[in-house]
Order: sequence, then structure tokens, then C-alpha cells
Amino acid sequence: MNQRFVPKEPDYERSPYTGMTRKHWKDAAKYLLDGVFCHIRDISSPVLVPRYEKEVTYPNEASPEWKKKAEMFEGLARSFFLAAPLLAEDPEVTAGGLPLREYYKKQALEACTPGAENYVLGYEELCRLEGEREPLNLYQQTVETCALVICLWACRAVIWDDYEESERQVILDFIGGYADKATVPHNWRMFNMLSLAFLWMNGQDIDEDMMRHHAAAILNYYSGDGWYRDGNSFDYYSVWAFQLYAPLWCVWYGYEKEPCLAAEFEEHSNRLMDNYPVMFDEKGWVNMWGRSGLYRNAVTSAFTGNYFLKNHRANPGLARRISSGALLQFLGRDDILWERVPVLGFYRPFLPMIQSYSCAESPLWMGKAFLCLLLPEEHPFWRAKEENGLWTAMKPGETKETVLAGPGLHFSNHKDNGTTELRTGKVVRAVSDEGGMCCYGKLAYSSKYPWEAFTGAGCESQMYLIAEKGGEILCRPNALLWSAEKDGALYRRCLFDYECGKELHWMHAIDLADLSVPEGIVRADRIRLKPCRGGVRITLGSYGFPDMGNVQIRELARGNARAVVLKGKDSQGREKQMAMTAYGMWEKLCLTYSRETNADAERSMIISASCSRKKLYGYEPFVLVSQVITRESFEDFTEEELFPVEAIKYTDPQNCGGYGPVRLELRDGRKVTIDYGKTEGNLEI
Repeated sequence: MNQRFVPKEPDYERSPYTGMTRKHWKDAAKYLLDGVFCHIRDISSPVLVPRYEKEVTYPNEASPEWKKKAEMFEGLARSFFLAAPLLAEDPEVTAGGLPLREYYKKQALEACTPGAENYVLGYEELCRLEGEREPLNLYQQTVETCALVICLWACRAVIWDDYEESERQVILDFIGGYADKATVPHNWRMFNMLSLAFLWMNGQDIDEDMMRHHAAAILNYYSGDGWYRDGNSFDYYSVWAFQLYAPLWCVWYGYEKEPCLAAEFEEHSNRLMDNYPVMFDEKGWVNMWGRSGLYRNAVTSAFTGNYFLKNHRANPGLARRISSGALLQFLGRDDILWERVPVLGFYRPFLPMIQSYSCAESPLWMGKAFLCLLLPEEHPFWRAKEENGLWTAMKPGETKETVLAGPGLHFSNHKDNGTTELRTGKVVRAVSDEGGMCCYGKLAYSSKYPWEAFTGAGCESQMYLIAEKGGEILCRPNALLWSAEKDGALYRRCLFDYECGKELHWMHAIDLADLSVPEGIVRADRIRLKPCRGGVRITLGSYGFPDMGNVQIRELARGNARAVVLKGKDSQGREKQMAMTAYGMWEKLCLTYSRETNADAERSMIISASCSRKKLYGYEPFVLVSQVITRESFEDFTEEELFPVEAIKYTDPQNCGGYGPVRLELRDGRKVTIDYGKTEGNLEI
């Protein structure tokens, strides 16, 4: 079994929450590098680590031969993220017994040198191998070239300045081969921008119009509140790409050559700092959400990016507390490593979240978080006392809500369980894209309950499913539209089997309206079913709950409401509790047992509510009221916590909720009016 990282001699004076100082971060970088370099024979060997998965990740039987070169480059460049800050401070540092200065100096040059044993192939050579492709010839090497230039800059006095002029030119020629060529027209533009900027810093002529074109396009992806749209979606690429690379670009090129563009990038970074801390929970933990989750705590690199800027407003004590908390979230576990290298997963190996563009070395992207080591010991990031932001000021029972309408993100920070829940909108995935629906389209994401993959059991975690014709046809929610937050309720719409060419009335939909309670979310959602002969069955699942073999199950009822409570421990032995309550229209609650669909544990459980509709046209109950709450201890939920809704009052005399607002009267005294009519004219994607 792998040994988890444990900080030696933690400093709880300066870092009262984590004990982590700059020294401990250096130790953590060395801990990861030693694990990687135990697989590297000598300074002539590339960074290739053991693989246990060869079907989804590359290179595999379906991969072109050049993909092997891309894997080598990925291993080199991403491990360099860990090594470069250490080398900048100590040129004699070693890992696995190998001198890192000699290793990366040799390997970086060989990667860029035609004919060398570990040459990773230039852009033009790849084009000749593949021929012209539509829409463009795009290669992983573009990504890693950018990582390489960041690391060469980070330890420039140790490696870059130590090359002969002719050797530097070989590397610059290689970089130039990717810098001004085709790129994916989203966050990848940043890779080309930094490569171009590195060339310019080193006296090379570049196409300044091309640079300006890329930078303007990046700014056009900005949606507000510090967030950029990544393709169709919003995800952590805003923070580990846009909000790290843009500040570097400002320093390298923008402040001098494009001050107007640099000013916009700077303001966007500072705007993110105003709201980004609420995305993390009380321990500084990262929420599993969006693609490329195996990059883990790389999400904290945006704090470092902000500190690269001339004018920055990140809170140093809070930024370090979150960064260190996120680091320990992962390195503090004994299942994150396989053969001493970070696994393909969020925690343990977890195939459902892996994308085909990843390889065994891809998780080393988490090394971006260690660029904070480029900030000197006397920097406020390291000298300030750790703070815990809003969590310190919150009172028992309080939930802090943050709404970011631009990217369609809603955060609920729950004081009682220390959890942050994320609710998203503006999501469209292909009907067949199960992974995408899990990464982006869940109704809610919890920092303490990583998303559950599809079980195939007819009910799914944090998702509605609609089955037609006795289960023969299963309609899945592949679109989530954002509306607004009003009077404490968040309004969205869920569409099933959505296709842009299909009229909306020929697809099922659910108007979503949900509100926070102290340890979770209450839902009051209204169904909008398409005409369907044979009736439908509707299900809704809770979060996935780790099943370590000793889960206690309790069932309760109060009036027409039912609740199921699960009590057990996660894979790390921490106490966990979860409860789901179903009101009115829901007919029953049941449990689904699953295997290899949970990022924390091999086995898991989902509580699910279900109900049926049999008539083609029938004025029957329309409103689905439920609650999911969680707790990080074995202290029992009270009846008031399990059954928070005292009354549901409808506009229509039939008490079905088919039209008009619905009023929820909660036992804590709140009276919330849900007005679904506010949704239709305000839907956004």
C-alpha cells in the first residue's frame, strides 16, 4: 500500500488549519517526484510511468504511432511543473537518486532535437505523418510545449541560461513550430500565446497580429465573475488554464506589448478572486465537477496566477489555506497513488471519469498547483496567517449562498457540515455522453460526495430519469438550462434527450426550483411531460453513498412523507450520514447498490424516489418535493431536519400544482413561494 503524505513538524501558529508552510509544499513536491522517478532508470530515460489502464487512455491499439511521443512529452512537461520550482531554489535537488538539473536539461533538449532518441516530433513532421486533416491538424504536443516554456522560464537561471546558444535555438525552433500553427479554438489558444510570448522574450520574431487575434478571442469567451466558457461548458479550465496562463502572458508579453488586453485579463483574475474561495468547502476541498477531474488540486493554481499580476487582490492567508487544504484532500489519502504515481481518478482509480485525451502521466498536471513555490519565502502568500474566510464568520445553521449568473453557477456553503454544494446550469451534452452528463449535468455536486457514475439500474445519482413503455425507453437529462435565483429559490430547467433540431414539446422537461437548508437542498420541481402512450416512470437519486459493508439503514415516515437515512464510513474511515426525504407525489423510496461507480469507494448506495404517470392526458399532481441532506458525523438527524416542509400549498383547487405558484412552508419558519412562471422567459444556455 502507498504511504500517504504527512507533513513533518507542522506549523499550527502560521497555518492553524493545515499546518502547511512553504517547506511542507516543497516536501510534497519532492514526495511526488520521488514516486515518479523511482520508475526512471537514468537521465537518458523518458518520464514514462507504469500503466494499469490501456483501453480508454492513450496510447492504445487504436492510437497512431506518434501518440507514444505525445505521452513521453506529457510525462516530461508535466513532471517538470513539480521540478522547476525546486530547481529554481536548489539546483542540486534530486529525485529517485537522479540529479534533476541534469535530467531536465538533457530531456528538454532531446525532446526538441530532430533525430534524438527522445525527440517528440515537430508540428510539420506530424502533419506529414497524418496528412491534412479536417478541420485542423491538432496535437497534444501543443499543450505540452506550453508547459515546457513555463517550466524553462520558472527555473531559467538553472537550465535555460545554462544551454549553449545553439542549443537554445534548437528549442526555440521547436517551440516556434507549434506556437504559430493550428490550435483548438478554446482554452488551447493560451498554449499558443505563451509559446509565442516565450519566443518574443528570447528575441525571436513573432506574428503580433496572430498573438492579438488569440488574445482577443480568449477575452470573448469571458462570461463574467472571473469565469470563461470552455467550449460549450463552464468548468475548472477557467482556473487552471485561462486564469493561470493569462497572468503569465501579461507578465511575459501583455503588459509591454498589449496593455489594454492585459488590463482586461488582470481585472478578470481579480474578479475571480472575489468569488472563487466560496467554491471550496470548510477544509479547502475541491468539488469533483467538470472534465479532467484527475488534475485535482491544480484548481488552486489560479491563486498563484493572480499573484503574478502587477495589481492583485487575492487574500494571501485564505489563498494558502485553500491551496494547502486542497493539497491534503488528495495527498492525505492512501489510495491516490498506484506504483507511487497519481492514479487516473479523483481519489482512487476511477475509470468512468477518464477521457481519451489522457495518458498515465496526465495527472501530473496537478503539478501546476506547485507553481506557488515560485513565490519567495517572504511573499504574503507564505508569510500571512491562514484564514478560513466566510466559514469563520458563519453561525450554526447558516448557509451562505453565492450566485454567479454569467457562468450559471450557484454555491451553497453549509456551516453545519462544512460542505459546499454546487448547482450548475448552461449545460448541453450529447444524448450518448454519459460521462459528460455526470461531469456537468448533475442537479447538484457536493465537496464531500463526489459524483456517482451511471449505474444502469434505472435510477441515477442527483439526476432525474424518465422511463417510457415499462422501462423499454429511458430518457436521460442531457441539457440543464439556467434561469435565475429569486427569493431564495434557484430556477433551472432539465431537458431529456435534448436535440437542437427537435421541438421542445416533443421532449420531456422538468422545471427545477430548489432551495438550501442547513445541510442540503430541498427540491420542489414541476414535471412537463410530452404526450406519451403507455405512461412513464420518474426517478430521482440522492448522492452516491460509500458502502464499506457496515452501512446502517433507517426508514421513517411523517404524514405522507417518507425518509431513508444511511449511516456509515467512507473509504478513509470518516463518519458519514445521508438522508433523502420524499413528499406527496413521490410513491416510494428505495435503495440501489452499485459497484465501481463511486470515486471514493468500490461499492456504493443510492437512495432514490420514484413515481408513475399512466394517462396520456391527466390532471394529476405535477410537483415533486424532496430533500437530500448530509452530515459528517453519526449524530442523528432530528425529525425537523428530516421533514423540513410543514405544508405545501397550491394555487389550483385540485392541489396538483399544474398551474400557478406553489408555496412551501418550512418548519424553520420560512415561507417560500415557488413561481415557475418566472422560468420560461429567462432560460439561458
